[in-house]
Amino acid sequence: MQAALLAFQMGSIVIRGDVRVPHSEWDERINAYRAKAMHYSDIIRYLKESNLPFIDNVQLLPAMPYLTSRINLRGYQEEAIENWMKADRRGLIVLPTGSGKTVIALKSIELVNQPTIIVVPTLELLEQWRQRIREAFGCDVGIYGGGENSIKGITVATYDSAYLRFYELGNRFSFIVFDEVHHLAAESFRLIAETFTASYRLGLTATLEREDMLHLELPRLVGGLVYTKEPKQLAGKYLSEYELQRLTVDLKDDERREYEENYTIFRNYVRKKGIRFRGQFDYNRFIMLSSRDEEGRRALKARNRAVSIAFNSEAKLDTLEDILKANKKDKILIFTQHNELVYRISRRFLVPFITHTTSKEERFNVLKSFKDGKYRVIVTSKVLDEGIDVPDASLGVIVSGTGSSREFIQRLGRLLRKSHGKKKARLIEIVSRETSETGTSWRRKRRIAGAD
Repeated sequence: MQAALLAFQMGSIVIRGDVRVPHSEWDERINAYRAKAMHYSDIIRYLKESNLPFIDNVQLLPAMPYLTSRINLRGYQEEAIENWMKADRRGLIVLPTGSGKTVIALKSIELVNQPTIIVVPTLELLEQWRQRIREAFGCDVGIYGGGENSIKGITVATYDSAYLRFYELGNRFSFIVFDEVHHLAAESFRLIAETFTASYRLGLTATLEREDMLHLELPRLVGGLVYTKEPKQLAGKYLSEYELQRLTVDLKDDERREYEENYTIFRNYVRKKGIRFRGQFDYNRFIMLSSRDEEGRRALKARNRAVSIAFNSEAKLDTLEDILKANKKDKILIFTQHNELVYRISRRFLVPFITHTTSKEERFNVLKSFKDGKYRVIVTSKVLDEGIDVPDASLGVIVSGTGSSREFIQRLGRLLRKSHGKKKARLIEIVSRETSETGTSWRRKRRIAGAD
């Protein structure tokens, strides 16, 4: 029997020869079978177990140094790696921010000791990973992102770069690590997992769930959930103890009138259309309906205005002022939903801000000044929710935010790193009373043990 010939082509595996392998389909354009690259290990296993002759020209692996490190693992980190190893070195690990997910990944890379790519969502994380790899293994690091394109035995790439360059990266690695793996569930980024041949896969995140439920795709792409711990389970010994607090404020009279007027328009419309908001699907249905008629567009506009009033109430800023005055010794992170409120807070309280428009250099300087004690307070929208190693902070204040539990857990995680002198971290929400924001507050905390 003539040997089957396997080759990598634009993110897929082409199988030529008189053999049909799992996950493959006949491609009339090339007169051969074709399969997604993610099934590479299954195809090889099938051919070997079936004693079928084949020539494997799929992977083109870079040179890999022999890795050794002095990484010491905590007990739960050892358990996480053991569970992942037992699951054929595939799967998802969910641990709070500050619990050492990067350490787990580095130890996993050492244990596998084969060409590895780490995929990260931001350029800041790309630089953090480059530094951590150098510290752990003392080796050169390949980079794809931020204008660099180089492949080494260990390479770090942004999700955007891995997505755009899958055709040249897909067959170069045996192990792929997805940092902040919930990003992988996005429809475009799934292509990364599908077009890479890496047999070994590890996904890391503090918050697996997405409001759009797309995280249900992740077991297919990376492997099942192999280990998880909640913040409460690690608080005290490994992470800082923490306290959650909610402060409710009353809208100003003029704000209340405008809120009720707009929310009534919205409520009447959704009742008329029979919409009950039980999840993202129902909200998407409302958006779709609102695009079809003028009444729906007025309802959407009114809903957005009502939410804006609740989120950005002047009473919230008065309460924030009281918090800042009462906690003059704390390092404080203030979180908001929109940049407009970031700028209002920055101007009123004369504190530095970080938004998506802040330059990399300015962001670095603000965070360094915060760490050094020059700045005691920073206000931000969403850019510090993940992907940045925020220096020590003991108090967080959420002035506004979405109902996403992932966003809430990420913001809590900014405060949980233990440090000398920190007795307990506190996260305070400021919520407008008798508005839709009370439901928003409940939804985002529903997965946190100990939340009210």
